[in-house]
Amino acid sequence: MTDSQNQPEDATPATDEAGKSPPPDPSDVDEGVASSDSEPPAEAGPRSPDAPAGAEPGASGAPAEPAASSDPAASSGSPASPEASTTASGAPDLSSADAPPQSSANVLEVHGLNWGAIASAVANPITGDRAEQVIARMEERVAGGGPLGLAFEEYAAGPEDRAIQVGENWPVGEVWFVGDLHGDLLALESALQHIDRSGGGSDARIVFLGDLFDDGVHAAEVVLRIFELILEGPMRVTVIAGNHDEGLTFGDGRFQSSVIPSDFTDWLNAQSDSGHPWAARLGKLIVRFFARAPRALFFPDGLLVAHGGIPHTDLHAELAEKRDWNDPRVLQDFVWLRAHPRARKRIPNRTTRGSEFGREDFAAFCELATRLGRPVSRMLRGHDHVEERFADFPAWSAHPALTINTLSHKLPREVFGPYERVPVVARWVRGELPEVRRLFIPPELIRQVYPEPAGPEAGA
Repeated sequence: MTDSQNQPEDATPATDEAGKSPPPDPSDVDEGVASSDSEPPAEAGPRSPDAPAGAEPGASGAPAEPAASSDPAASSGSPASPEASTTASGAPDLSSADAPPQSSANVLEVHGLNWGAIASAVANPITGDRAEQVIARMEERVAGGGPLGLAFEEYAAGPEDRAIQVGENWPVGEVWFVGDLHGDLLALESALQHIDRSGGGSDARIVFLGDLFDDGVHAAEVVLRIFELILEGPMRVTVIAGNHDEGLTFGDGRFQSSVIPSDFTDWLNAQSDSGHPWAARLGKLIVRFFARAPRALFFPDGLLVAHGGIPHTDLHAELAEKRDWNDPRVLQDFVWLRAHPRARKRIPNRTTRGSEFGREDFAAFCELATRLGRPVSRMLRGHDHVEERFADFPAWSAHPALTINTLSHKLPREVFGPYERVPVVARWVRGELPEVRRLFIPPELIRQVYPEPAGPEAGA
Protein backbone atom coordinates (compact mmCIF):
# COMPACT_ATOMS: atom_id res chain seq x y z
CA MET A 1 0.00 0.00 0.00
CA THR A 2 1.36 3.39 -0.91
CA ASP A 3 1.27 6.42 1.32
CA SER A 4 -1.36 8.05 -0.87
CA GLN A 5 -3.81 5.25 -0.07
CA ASN A 6 -3.90 6.20 3.60
CA GLN A 7 -6.13 9.21 4.25
CA PRO A 8 -6.02 10.35 7.90
CA GLU A 9 -8.57 12.66 9.41
CA ASP A 10 -6.02 15.26 10.48
CA ALA A 11 -3.62 15.25 7.52
CA THR A 12 -4.56 16.65 4.14
CA PRO A 13 -2.78 17.45 0.88
CA ALA A 14 -0.82 20.67 0.87
CA THR A 15 -2.89 23.54 -0.50
CA ASP A 16 -1.84 26.46 -2.62
CA GLU A 17 -1.09 28.72 0.30
CA ALA A 18 0.50 32.01 -0.72
CA GLY A 19 4.24 32.03 -0.16
CA LYS A 20 6.20 35.09 0.82
CA SER A 21 9.60 34.44 -0.72
CA PRO A 22 10.87 35.93 -3.97
CA PRO A 23 11.99 33.67 -6.81
CA PRO A 24 15.68 32.78 -6.99
CA ASP A 25 17.96 35.28 -8.69
CA PRO A 26 19.60 33.50 -11.67
CA SER A 27 22.59 35.81 -11.46
CA ASP A 28 23.46 34.80 -7.91
CA VAL A 29 25.14 31.50 -8.75
CA ASP A 30 28.83 32.26 -8.73
CA GLU A 31 31.40 31.87 -6.03
CA GLY A 32 30.59 33.96 -2.98
CA VAL A 33 32.88 35.68 -0.59
CA ALA A 34 33.40 34.48 2.93
CA SER A 35 30.58 35.37 5.26
CA SER A 36 30.70 36.57 8.82
CA ASP A 37 28.86 35.13 11.77
CA SER A 38 25.25 36.13 11.26
CA GLU A 39 24.04 35.80 14.81
CA PRO A 40 22.28 39.14 15.41
CA PRO A 41 22.94 41.32 18.44
CA ALA A 42 20.12 41.35 20.92
CA GLU A 43 19.12 42.73 24.26
CA ALA A 44 17.27 40.48 26.66
CA GLY A 45 13.82 41.60 27.78
CA PRO A 46 12.12 41.14 31.14
CA ARG A 47 11.72 37.58 32.40
CA SER A 48 9.39 35.75 34.69
CA PRO A 49 10.90 33.48 37.36
CA ASP A 50 10.18 30.43 35.23
CA ALA A 51 10.78 31.50 31.65
CA PRO A 52 13.27 33.62 29.70
CA ALA A 53 11.96 36.26 27.39
CA GLY A 54 12.97 36.77 23.77
CA ALA A 55 15.50 39.12 22.29
CA GLU A 56 15.28 42.20 20.16
CA PRO A 57 14.69 41.52 16.45
CA GLY A 58 17.61 41.18 14.09
CA ALA A 59 18.71 39.38 10.97
CA SER A 60 17.63 35.79 10.61
CA GLY A 61 18.99 32.98 8.46
CA ALA A 62 18.64 32.49 4.70
CA PRO A 63 15.15 33.26 3.36
CA ALA A 64 12.82 30.54 2.19
CA GLU A 65 13.01 29.73 -1.52
CA PRO A 66 10.28 28.12 -3.63
CA ALA A 67 11.58 24.71 -4.64
CA ALA A 68 10.77 22.32 -7.44
CA SER A 69 8.68 19.33 -6.46
CA SER A 70 8.63 15.69 -7.47
CA ASP A 71 5.73 13.31 -7.87
CA PRO A 72 6.81 9.85 -6.75
CA ALA A 73 4.21 7.20 -7.35
CA ALA A 74 4.85 5.63 -3.98
CA SER A 75 7.10 5.99 -1.00
CA SER A 76 10.05 3.63 -0.89
CA GLY A 77 10.48 4.04 2.85
CA SER A 78 8.53 2.50 5.70
CA PRO A 79 4.76 2.40 5.16
CA ALA A 80 2.84 5.48 6.15
CA SER A 81 0.88 5.36 9.36
CA PRO A 82 -2.92 5.81 9.50
CA GLU A 83 -2.28 9.49 10.20
CA ALA A 84 -0.27 10.09 7.02
CA SER A 85 -1.16 10.80 3.42
CA THR A 86 1.30 11.69 0.71
CA THR A 87 0.92 14.59 -1.69
CA ALA A 88 3.15 16.09 -4.33
CA SER A 89 2.50 19.67 -5.37
CA GLY A 90 2.92 20.90 -8.92
CA ALA A 91 5.90 22.70 -10.38
CA PRO A 92 6.42 26.16 -8.89
CA ASP A 93 5.53 29.25 -10.81
CA LEU A 94 8.68 31.28 -10.35
CA SER A 95 7.20 34.20 -12.25
CA SER A 96 5.22 35.28 -9.21
CA ALA A 97 6.42 36.24 -5.76
CA ASP A 98 3.05 34.95 -4.50
CA ALA A 99 3.69 31.38 -5.67
CA PRO A 100 2.86 28.79 -2.99
CA PRO A 101 5.71 27.19 -1.07
CA GLN A 102 6.96 24.14 -2.95
CA SER A 103 9.32 21.33 -2.09
CA SER A 104 10.83 18.31 -3.77
CA ALA A 105 9.85 16.46 -0.60
CA ASN A 106 6.29 15.22 -0.10
CA VAL A 107 4.33 17.71 2.01
CA LEU A 108 1.35 16.97 4.27
CA GLU A 109 -0.89 19.32 6.23
CA VAL A 110 -1.90 18.26 9.74
CA HIS A 111 -4.94 19.94 11.31
CA GLY A 112 -6.93 17.62 13.57
CA LEU A 113 -4.77 17.18 16.66
CA ASN A 114 -6.19 17.24 20.19
CA TRP A 115 -5.52 20.90 20.84
CA GLY A 116 -7.10 20.78 24.30
CA ALA A 117 -4.65 18.11 25.43
CA ILE A 118 -1.75 20.04 23.89
CA ALA A 119 -2.82 23.27 25.61
CA SER A 120 -3.06 21.40 28.92
CA ALA A 121 0.45 19.96 28.49
CA VAL A 122 1.83 23.44 27.84
CA ALA A 123 -0.04 24.89 30.82
CA ASN A 124 1.35 22.15 33.08
CA PRO A 125 5.01 21.78 32.10
CA ILE A 126 7.70 19.93 33.99
CA THR A 127 8.58 21.85 37.13
CA GLY A 128 8.95 21.39 40.89
CA ASP A 129 9.62 17.87 42.16
CA ARG A 130 9.13 16.37 38.70
CA ALA A 131 11.85 18.63 37.30
CA GLU A 132 14.25 17.73 40.10
CA GLN A 133 13.64 14.03 39.50
CA VAL A 134 14.36 14.37 35.77
CA ILE A 135 17.53 16.36 36.49
CA ALA A 136 18.74 13.88 39.11
CA ARG A 137 18.24 10.89 36.83
CA MET A 138 19.97 12.59 33.89
CA GLU A 139 22.83 13.74 36.14
CA GLU A 140 23.36 10.14 37.21
CA ARG A 141 23.33 8.93 33.63
CA VAL A 142 25.73 11.60 32.35
CA ALA A 143 28.10 11.20 35.31
CA GLY A 144 28.24 7.43 34.87
CA GLY A 145 30.39 7.72 31.77
CA GLY A 146 28.49 5.00 29.96
CA PRO A 147 25.99 5.30 27.11
CA LEU A 148 23.46 8.10 27.39
CA GLY A 149 20.69 5.91 26.01
CA LEU A 150 20.31 7.94 22.82
CA ALA A 151 18.89 6.59 19.57
CA PHE A 152 21.58 5.31 17.16
CA GLU A 153 24.20 5.57 19.91
CA GLU A 154 24.89 1.87 19.44
CA TYR A 155 26.51 2.66 16.08
CA ALA A 156 29.07 5.10 17.49
CA ALA A 157 32.63 4.01 16.76
CA GLY A 158 33.54 4.75 20.38
CA PRO A 159 32.61 6.99 23.31
CA GLU A 160 34.17 10.03 21.59
CA ASP A 161 32.44 9.53 18.22
CA ARG A 162 30.18 12.51 17.45
CA ALA A 163 29.66 11.81 13.71
CA ILE A 164 27.76 8.54 13.82
CA GLN A 165 27.44 6.26 10.81
CA VAL A 166 24.22 4.29 11.20
CA GLY A 167 24.80 0.69 10.21
CA GLU A 168 23.07 -1.10 7.34
CA ASN A 169 21.60 -3.57 9.84
CA TRP A 170 19.67 -1.04 11.91
CA PRO A 171 16.10 -2.14 12.66
CA VAL A 172 14.22 -0.09 10.08
CA GLY A 173 11.22 1.66 11.56
CA GLU A 174 9.69 5.10 11.74
CA VAL A 175 12.22 7.91 12.20
CA TRP A 176 10.95 11.42 12.90
CA PHE A 177 12.87 14.68 12.85
CA VAL A 178 12.06 17.76 14.90
CA GLY A 179 13.73 21.03 13.90
CA ASP A 180 14.86 24.06 15.89
CA LEU A 181 12.58 24.62 18.90
CA HIS A 182 14.08 27.63 20.69
CA GLY A 183 11.94 27.16 23.77
CA ASP A 184 8.68 26.56 21.86
CA LEU A 185 6.87 24.09 24.12
CA LEU A 186 3.62 24.44 22.18
CA ALA A 187 5.28 23.29 18.96
CA LEU A 188 7.10 20.49 20.79
CA GLU A 189 3.93 19.08 22.36
CA SER A 190 2.12 19.33 19.01
CA ALA A 191 4.95 17.47 17.29
CA LEU A 192 5.02 14.74 19.95
CA GLN A 193 1.27 14.18 19.76
CA HIS A 194 1.34 13.93 15.96
CA ILE A 195 4.27 11.50 16.05
CA ASP A 196 2.52 9.41 18.70
CA ARG A 197 -0.76 9.34 16.76
CA SER A 198 1.02 8.49 13.53
CA GLY A 199 2.14 5.14 14.86
CA GLY A 200 5.44 3.41 14.36
CA GLY A 201 5.36 1.57 17.67
CA SER A 202 8.24 1.20 20.07
CA ASP A 203 10.72 1.10 17.18
CA ALA A 204 9.89 4.68 16.17
CA ARG A 205 12.77 7.05 16.84
CA ILE A 206 12.85 10.83 17.21
CA VAL A 207 15.82 12.97 16.22
CA PHE A 208 15.91 16.57 17.48
CA LEU A 209 18.02 18.81 15.25
CA GLY A 210 19.28 21.09 18.03
CA ASP A 211 18.82 24.67 19.23
CA LEU A 212 16.49 23.72 22.06
CA PHE A 213 16.70 27.10 23.80
CA ASP A 214 17.20 30.87 23.43
CA ASP A 215 14.57 33.12 21.85
CA GLY A 216 11.72 31.33 23.64
CA VAL A 217 9.80 31.57 26.90
CA HIS A 218 9.80 27.82 27.64
CA ALA A 219 13.51 27.06 27.31
CA ALA A 220 13.91 25.12 30.56
CA GLU A 221 10.62 23.32 30.06
CA VAL A 222 11.56 22.18 26.54
CA VAL A 223 14.92 20.80 27.69
CA LEU A 224 13.34 19.02 30.65
CA ARG A 225 10.66 17.49 28.42
CA ILE A 226 13.24 16.13 26.01
CA PHE A 227 15.39 14.82 28.86
CA GLU A 228 12.30 13.06 30.19
CA LEU A 229 11.71 11.48 26.77
CA ILE A 230 15.29 10.21 26.75
CA LEU A 231 14.82 8.68 30.18
CA GLU A 232 11.46 7.10 29.33
CA GLY A 233 12.47 5.61 25.99
CA PRO A 234 16.05 4.36 26.00
CA MET A 235 17.52 4.30 22.49
CA ARG A 236 14.40 6.02 21.10
CA VAL A 237 15.36 9.72 21.20
CA THR A 238 18.52 11.56 20.22
CA VAL A 239 19.52 15.22 20.06
CA ILE A 240 21.92 16.66 17.49
CA ALA A 241 23.80 19.59 19.00
CA GLY A 242 22.93 23.01 17.60
CA ASN A 243 25.03 26.14 17.85
CA HIS A 244 22.98 27.54 20.75
CA ASP A 245 23.26 24.22 22.61
CA GLU A 246 27.00 24.01 22.00
CA GLY A 247 27.47 27.70 22.79
CA LEU A 248 26.38 27.36 26.43
CA THR A 249 29.29 27.00 28.88
CA PHE A 250 29.90 27.33 32.62
CA GLY A 251 33.01 28.78 34.26
CA ASP A 252 34.01 30.91 37.22
CA GLY A 253 30.59 30.43 38.74
CA ARG A 254 28.69 31.92 35.76
CA PHE A 255 26.94 30.62 32.69
CA GLN A 256 28.15 32.10 29.42
CA SER A 257 27.23 31.76 25.76
CA SER A 258 29.18 32.24 22.54
CA VAL A 259 26.01 33.13 20.59
CA ILE A 260 23.51 35.97 20.61
CA PRO A 261 20.65 35.99 21.52
CA SER A 262 21.48 34.11 24.71
CA ASP A 263 18.50 34.89 26.94
CA PHE A 264 18.50 31.37 28.40
CA THR A 265 22.02 32.00 29.71
CA ASP A 266 20.79 35.21 31.33
CA TRP A 267 17.88 33.31 32.87
CA LEU A 268 20.15 30.62 34.29
CA ASN A 269 22.39 33.24 35.93
CA ALA A 270 19.47 35.25 37.28
CA GLN A 271 17.73 32.20 38.71
CA SER A 272 20.95 30.85 40.20
CA ASP A 273 21.57 34.21 41.89
CA SER A 274 18.05 34.22 43.33
CA GLY A 275 18.39 30.75 44.84
CA HIS A 276 16.26 28.80 42.34
CA PRO A 277 16.19 25.16 43.53
CA TRP A 278 17.40 23.55 40.30
CA ALA A 279 18.22 26.11 37.59
CA ALA A 280 22.00 25.94 38.09
CA ARG A 281 21.94 22.13 38.11
CA LEU A 282 19.95 22.10 34.89
CA GLY A 283 22.38 24.49 33.18
CA LYS A 284 25.43 22.46 34.18
CA LEU A 285 23.68 19.26 33.08
CA ILE A 286 22.94 20.78 29.66
CA VAL A 287 26.61 21.70 29.22
CA ARG A 288 27.76 18.17 30.08
CA PHE A 289 25.06 16.53 27.97
CA PHE A 290 25.83 18.48 24.80
CA ALA A 291 29.55 17.88 25.19
CA ARG A 292 28.67 14.25 24.44
CA ALA A 293 25.76 14.70 22.02
CA PRO A 294 26.25 13.76 18.35
CA ARG A 295 26.94 16.40 15.71
CA ALA A 296 25.88 14.37 12.68
CA LEU A 297 24.10 11.15 11.68
CA PHE A 298 24.91 9.36 8.43
CA PHE A 299 22.02 7.11 7.41
CA PRO A 300 22.82 4.12 5.16
CA ASP A 301 20.46 5.32 2.40
CA GLY A 302 22.53 8.49 1.83
CA LEU A 303 20.76 10.95 4.17
CA LEU A 304 23.02 13.18 6.25
CA VAL A 305 21.44 14.80 9.31
CA ALA A 306 23.09 17.73 11.10
CA HIS A 307 22.05 21.03 12.62
CA GLY A 308 24.04 23.26 10.28
CA GLY A 309 26.24 22.12 7.44
CA ILE A 310 29.00 19.89 6.16
CA PRO A 311 32.80 19.98 6.51
CA HIS A 312 33.82 22.83 4.22
CA THR A 313 36.04 22.32 1.19
CA ASP A 314 39.24 23.41 2.95
CA LEU A 315 38.99 20.26 5.11
CA HIS A 316 38.34 17.76 2.34
CA ALA A 317 41.92 16.81 1.51
CA GLU A 318 42.82 16.25 5.15
CA LEU A 319 39.59 14.38 5.78
CA ALA A 320 40.35 12.09 2.83
CA GLU A 321 43.85 11.42 4.19
CA LYS A 322 43.14 11.00 7.91
CA ARG A 323 39.45 10.04 7.87
CA ASP A 324 39.03 11.82 11.18
CA TRP A 325 35.33 12.58 11.31
CA ASN A 326 35.75 13.88 14.85
CA ASP A 327 38.28 16.57 13.98
CA PRO A 328 37.02 19.62 15.94
CA ARG A 329 36.83 21.66 12.73
CA VAL A 330 34.73 18.97 11.05
CA LEU A 331 32.34 18.81 14.01
CA GLN A 332 32.17 22.61 14.14
CA ASP A 333 31.06 22.76 10.51
CA PHE A 334 28.31 20.20 11.11
CA VAL A 335 26.95 22.53 13.79
CA TRP A 336 27.61 26.02 12.46
CA LEU A 337 27.73 26.24 8.64
CA ARG A 338 24.80 27.81 6.82
CA ALA A 339 23.46 26.74 3.41
CA HIS A 340 23.34 29.45 0.75
CA PRO A 341 20.19 28.97 -1.35
CA ARG A 342 21.67 30.00 -4.72
CA ALA A 343 25.48 30.18 -4.74
CA ARG A 344 27.54 27.49 -6.44
CA LYS A 345 30.44 27.85 -4.00
CA ARG A 346 31.33 29.80 -0.90
CA ILE A 347 34.89 30.48 0.20
CA PRO A 348 35.68 28.87 3.58
CA ASN A 349 36.25 31.42 6.31
CA ARG A 350 37.95 30.10 9.44
CA THR A 351 37.81 33.49 11.16
CA THR A 352 34.16 32.78 11.96
CA ARG A 353 32.14 29.69 12.69
CA GLY A 354 29.14 31.03 10.77
CA SER A 355 30.52 30.52 7.27
CA GLU A 356 28.35 29.38 4.35
CA PHE A 357 28.47 26.57 1.79
CA GLY A 358 26.97 26.34 -1.68
CA ARG A 359 25.51 23.55 -3.75
CA GLU A 360 28.81 22.58 -5.42
CA ASP A 361 30.51 22.53 -2.02
CA PHE A 362 27.85 20.07 -0.88
CA ALA A 363 28.21 18.01 -4.07
CA ALA A 364 31.97 17.80 -3.47
CA PHE A 365 31.35 16.61 0.07
CA CYS A 366 28.84 14.01 -1.13
CA GLU A 367 31.48 12.61 -3.50
CA LEU A 368 34.14 12.62 -0.78
CA ALA A 369 31.98 11.04 1.93
CA THR A 370 30.77 8.35 -0.46
CA ARG A 371 34.35 7.58 -1.48
CA LEU A 372 35.26 7.26 2.22
CA GLY A 373 32.52 4.72 2.84
CA ARG A 374 29.81 7.07 4.12
CA PRO A 375 27.40 7.50 1.21
CA VAL A 376 25.77 10.96 1.17
CA SER A 377 23.37 12.20 -1.52
CA ARG A 378 21.08 14.61 0.39
CA MET A 379 20.79 16.37 3.71
CA LEU A 380 18.31 17.33 6.44
CA ARG A 381 19.19 20.30 8.63
CA GLY A 382 17.85 23.16 10.78
CA HIS A 383 19.80 26.28 11.80
CA ASP A 384 18.47 28.72 9.18
CA HIS A 385 15.06 30.08 10.18
CA VAL A 386 12.75 30.07 7.18
CA GLU A 387 9.37 31.75 7.04
CA GLU A 388 7.43 28.68 5.90
CA ARG A 389 9.45 26.60 8.40
CA PHE A 390 10.67 24.34 5.61
CA ALA A 391 12.70 24.96 2.45
CA ASP A 392 14.78 23.17 -0.11
CA PHE A 393 16.31 25.11 -2.94
CA PRO A 394 15.70 24.59 -6.69
CA ALA A 395 19.38 25.09 -7.52
CA TRP A 396 20.27 22.20 -5.21
CA SER A 397 18.25 19.58 -7.09
CA ALA A 398 21.24 17.30 -7.79
CA HIS A 399 21.98 16.94 -4.08
CA PRO A 400 19.05 18.45 -2.17
CA ALA A 401 19.21 19.87 1.33
CA LEU A 402 15.97 20.24 3.28
CA THR A 403 15.78 22.78 6.12
CA ILE A 404 13.06 22.45 8.78
CA ASN A 405 12.10 24.49 11.84
CA THR A 406 9.59 23.44 14.50
CA LEU A 407 8.56 26.94 15.59
CA SER A 408 4.96 28.10 15.99
CA HIS A 409 5.48 31.85 15.99
CA LYS A 410 7.79 34.54 14.69
CA LEU A 411 10.90 34.86 16.83
CA PRO A 412 11.84 38.33 18.12
CA ARG A 413 14.78 38.51 15.70
CA GLU A 414 12.74 37.48 12.66
CA VAL A 415 11.74 40.62 10.80
CA PHE A 416 9.31 39.56 8.07
CA GLY A 417 6.15 37.51 7.83
CA PRO A 418 3.11 36.82 9.99
CA TYR A 419 3.32 36.23 13.72
CA GLU A 420 1.67 32.80 13.63
CA ARG A 421 3.75 30.17 11.83
CA VAL A 422 3.25 26.53 10.85
CA PRO A 423 5.84 24.36 12.63
CA VAL A 424 7.22 21.41 10.70
CA VAL A 425 8.37 17.91 11.54
CA ALA A 426 9.66 15.38 9.01
CA ARG A 427 9.45 11.60 8.55
CA TRP A 428 12.31 9.52 7.16
CA VAL A 429 11.64 8.01 3.72
CA ARG A 430 14.21 5.61 2.35
CA GLY A 431 16.19 7.02 -0.56
CA GLU A 432 14.31 10.33 -0.63
CA LEU A 433 14.12 13.61 1.19
CA PRO A 434 12.20 13.19 4.45
CA GLU A 435 8.45 13.77 4.20
CA VAL A 436 7.35 17.17 5.53
CA ARG A 437 4.47 17.39 8.01
CA ARG A 438 3.08 20.91 8.56
CA LEU A 439 1.32 21.22 11.94
CA PHE A 440 -1.44 23.83 11.65
CA ILE A 441 -1.82 24.97 15.25
CA PRO A 442 -4.91 27.20 15.67
CA PRO A 443 -3.76 30.85 15.60
CA GLU A 444 -5.77 31.65 18.72
CA LEU A 445 -3.90 28.94 20.63
CA ILE A 446 -0.55 30.30 19.48
CA ARG A 447 -1.50 33.78 20.65
CA GLN A 448 -2.86 32.42 23.92
CA VAL A 449 0.43 30.70 24.74
CA TYR A 450 2.73 33.27 23.11
CA PRO A 451 1.04 36.69 22.99
CA GLU A 452 2.46 38.87 20.26
CA PRO A 453 4.72 41.50 21.82
CA ALA A 454 3.58 45.10 21.58
CA GLY A 455 5.78 47.46 19.64
CA PRO A 456 6.69 48.50 16.12
CA GLU A 457 7.83 44.97 15.23
CA ALA A 458 4.42 43.44 16.00
CA GLY A 459 2.73 42.23 12.84
CA ALA A 460 5.75 43.04 10.68
